[in-house]
Amino acid sequence: MRRISSHPVLKLPEGRKKVVFLFNGEPAEGYEGEALSSALVALGKSSFSFHPKDGAPQGLFCANGQCSQCTVLIDGIPKKSCLTALVEGMDVRSLKGLATLPEVDEGLRQAERRALHTDILVIGGGPSGLSAACELGKMGFQVVVADDKERLGGKLVLQTHKFFGSEKDCYAGVRGIDIALKLEEKLKKLPTVTVLRNSPVVAIFKDRKAGIYKDYSSYLLVEFTALVVASGAREKTLLFPGNDLPGVFGAGAFQTLVNRDLVSASERILIVGSGNVGLIAAYHALQAGMQVVGIVEIMGKINGYKVHADKIRRMGVPIHLNTTILRAEGCPPGQGEEAGTENRLCRALVAKVDDRFRPIPGTTLSYQVDTILIAAGLAPCDEFLRQARSYGILAIAAGDAEEIAEASSAMFGGKIAALTLARMLGKKLELEASWLSTREVLKARPGDSFSRSPLMPGSEWRPVFFCSEEIPCNPCATVCPVSSISLRPVRGTIMDLPYFSGATCIGCFSCVAICPGLAVSLVRKLSDTVAELVLPWEFEADFPDGHLMDLVGQEGEFIETAPVVGRRRNPKNGTWLLHFTTSLENASRIAGVRVQPEESNRAVAPDPADRQGEVADPIVCRCERIRLSEIVAFIKDNQVRDINQLKSLRVGMGACGGKTCSQLLDKAFALAGVDPSEVEAGSLRPLFMEIPMGEIVNEGLSKIGGKNAGARGAP
Repeated sequence: MRRISSHPVLKLPEGRKKVVFLFNGEPAEGYEGEALSSALVALGKSSFSFHPKDGAPQGLFCANGQCSQCTVLIDGIPKKSCLTALVEGMDVRSLKGLATLPEVDEGLRQAERRALHTDILVIGGGPSGLSAACELGKMGFQVVVADDKERLGGKLVLQTHKFFGSEKDCYAGVRGIDIALKLEEKLKKLPTVTVLRNSPVVAIFKDRKAGIYKDYSSYLLVEFTALVVASGAREKTLLFPGNDLPGVFGAGAFQTLVNRDLVSASERILIVGSGNVGLIAAYHALQAGMQVVGIVEIMGKINGYKVHADKIRRMGVPIHLNTTILRAEGCPPGQGEEAGTENRLCRALVAKVDDRFRPIPGTTLSYQVDTILIAAGLAPCDEFLRQARSYGILAIAAGDAEEIAEASSAMFGGKIAALTLARMLGKKLELEASWLSTREVLKARPGDSFSRSPLMPGSEWRPVFFCSEEIPCNPCATVCPVSSISLRPVRGTIMDLPYFSGATCIGCFSCVAICPGLAVSLVRKLSDTVAELVLPWEFEADFPDGHLMDLVGQEGEFIETAPVVGRRRNPKNGTWLLHFTTSLENASRIAGVRVQPEESNRAVAPDPADRQGEVADPIVCRCERIRLSEIVAFIKDNQVRDINQLKSLRVGMGACGGKTCSQLLDKAFALAGVDPSEVEAGSLRPLFMEIPMGEIVNEGLSKIGGKNAGARGAP
């Protein structure tokens, strides 16, 4: 079983009930209520089904219901395994070919409409949606929050790391998993707010009604006056040969497996993309005991926060700039899950690129990996916003549905969206200018970088700061009990860098423990040659005093090996504080501890004759398995200028409704010589996800509450 048995941050759930189910006729075990897809990955299954078009293996990709690659036959019905909770006795089978329709053995038993009325419908229970709902609820509005997950918080429930931003405005220094709980507790205190969990919005209609797939079992119409679209973002994907192999999936899907479901999803990982999503995914992988062979970034600079990148480098993960992924390759015959098939990822090939992003011959390297994480950015889930506005419905966006930014910005943006909407609905409220400026700071891109002067430790404790790039963050300054840490007054905002401004440091280590980037140490002189050093540590600390560890500088350069002489755990956030004795001359240069050895990252130059599992033409439409060359040829042959025309090829006609392939079509048009700005966008039509016909008409309503189940506030 590929389960995480210990974790330095997450508490392992107790008392989970094991259940037995069948997978392709064989008994298997999982935990009741967990996503079926996670149970299958925990069993070592990377291929769930096989595509009817060409028999290609299908495995997990988004783990978020946005694609359809994880579809299997569950008790005779094709369903997405990532959205299906595991229960005792479930009969799960791989799809091989098209599923047959079940025999119709009885007519329609009943059809019933369920309805709910509210002032404001909030789509999405992530950081922005929860913040908006809290503000609107405090104003007295009747609010319904509809979210597609059981746990509220959106991506917060996947984030074990501490957040940047302002401690006052968005819980900076607190872990995402804990912020989600804080926001949910606020919401529970508001009697006018109703929360619908496991209930995705699937349609917006002209008459100000929304269709909701309540509990993934019945259909509910919610009539509203105004709409807050806080539906977040979906991960972008990339075009490269082999991009559809099991083992190639989104960084968010990986975090779902590891941090939500505690599944040890991988052994050796390559990450594509150096934005904060990719950098954080690398950290989460290391915390869960997996190897990260490297991060490749096609641009010439890091796309995320430098403090994130430095942290990952210190832990032993190299970041390769001006580098792209060439292709992913399947296992040679006999190494897959089924002898003689190439049904999972075994190798990734990367290469350096020139100033036009073309691979440079002779620079190709090969990594033996079982996972490639795509962290190529996010695309707003704004379909409902566009649909509502096209109907003249009063609708406002919040969070990533409005603009891709950090969750700290999304929380504050949700509050602003709520106040803006309330004013539009006639409330006499003032929107303070400081709120708008705070939001701009929280969503700001990194600013300038500065070098810091070296420090020679004295006999008293002194903090050393290893954040050198302007980003919105201030918890080290606000947590200091003697106000000895300040921000340099350059911009006059929390973008300014921290420095030691006081006369004394009392050695409380709070700044070391709270820093989201693990970028603060404490040092003091013990003798003319020896210093004591305190570093943050968010891994298991089950080693004895005297244990030798490799200590590194800000960007991961080895400095010296030193013994651990003590440790303590911060009771507030669980961060370990490791005490070392080091040389005096190096103490203030040491920023962290290497986690994985350098040899785990080695790549090799591939043999040009070795073309194992190579596929030259990448998949664009995963649901219908339509390749890039097919789409480009069709665009050229038919002078396509409207994405709807591609439906003739069945592009966008699959179970995901074009959510995944639509991000890649601009590339196809460009390759066909068509300016993407000249292309008419595809039409948006409900429903936006699959719902069984019987559940649309609530045929089985008597099983879930009867005719009175649609009463206001208690659907």
